[in-house]
Amino acid sequence: MKPIALITGGEGDLAKSICAELKQAGFDIVAPGRAELDVTDKASVKAFFAEMKQIDLLVNNAGACHDAFLAKMSDENFDHVVDVNLKGAFLVSQAALKLMSKQRGGHIVNIGSYSALSGPAGQANYAAAKAGLIGLTQSIAKEYGARNVRANCVLPGFLETKMTRHLLEDEAWRENLMQTHALGRLNTAEDAARFIVFLHSLVNVSGQVFQLDSRVRRWA
Repeated sequence: MKPIALITGGEGDLAKSICAELKQAGFDIVAPGRAELDVTDKASVKAFFAEMKQIDLLVNNAGACHDAFLAKMSDENFDHVVDVNLKGAFLVSQAALKLMSKQRGGHIVNIGSYSALSGPAGQANYAAAKAGLIGLTQSIAKEYGARNVRANCVLPGFLETKMTRHLLEDEAWRENLMQTHALGRLNTAEDAARFIVFLHSLVNVSGQVFQLDSRVRRWA
């Protein structure tokens, strides 16, 4: 029987790259978009998982951004970003863990962000949600390790996707971004996807955070 992977936010560029790599690695793929699985809605999550009998890898990839300085950030935009990036991962993981616990095996990969580590100006909602995602990852790893379920968090780096392409069209902004990277270049969705497949093969790794670009920060 083939392993089954579920990738949320299935319409995004990163999700499509992850799907392609996992298919090549022999997985059957389920990659719903929001119309099929609203990760912020518990009833939607419950209905979606009612059809699933097996899940070996969950990639919590669904995400949202509404950047603004704190004084101008609306309650609605704060709540939406936290709901999609953090609560959504919680709800989907909670449902997946029921299956993984019965199987005595499984792996959850949460797609995080460097913003969780750096707390950039204008991203209080996004940085807070992604920082919470690291904590969620570590708690899952500790709670479910005895059932042979792993959880890890991958920070893919700033990727050139349809969600970010408009930012990179600003030459000055792009140049400033490149200067924060020791290698002077960005990671790619394809490379991030290959890492996730590789990480899944490391059966003794859980509760870890992996940064995939060349931004160098001081360890606390």
